[in-house]
Amino acid sequence: MDMTAIKNFFNRADSFARHNGMQITELREGCARAEMDLQPYHLNGAQTVHGGALFTLADFALAAASNSDGQLALSINSSISIFRGAKKGKLIAECREVSNTPKLASFEVSVRNEAGDLLATFQGMVYRKSLALESLIGG
Repeated sequence: MDMTAIKNFFNRADSFARHNGMQITELREGCARAEMDLQPYHLNGAQTVHGGALFTLADFALAAASNSDGQLALSINSSISIFRGAKKGKLIAECREVSNTPKLASFEVSVRNEAGDLLATFQGMVYRKSLALESLIGG
């Protein structure tokens, strides 16, 4: 399946990610990069990036990477470890596949700031459905 079509699908169809100013900027099979510019609404009461914003960005990268083979995959388990915060600038989540079977796949995501400082790591597992992603894209 065409990676550009998949990337465009996620950028268009994931309303929550779009609402939070996130976009998939790179996609290849088993890997994805998602980015967002920190906005005041991404900050918690301590005026640093909210853990939920970090999680959402990592989860968005997971969604694109896990669906990059054209088979619908949905998250069934995920966790995040947060090491440091950010108050401004661009955040970048890079996801890569670490294990793949016909029904389950595992991924690791690193979330960094523009300077390359590691803010968080995320682990996610997906279940691969018996449905082609193309049926959702309309191709």
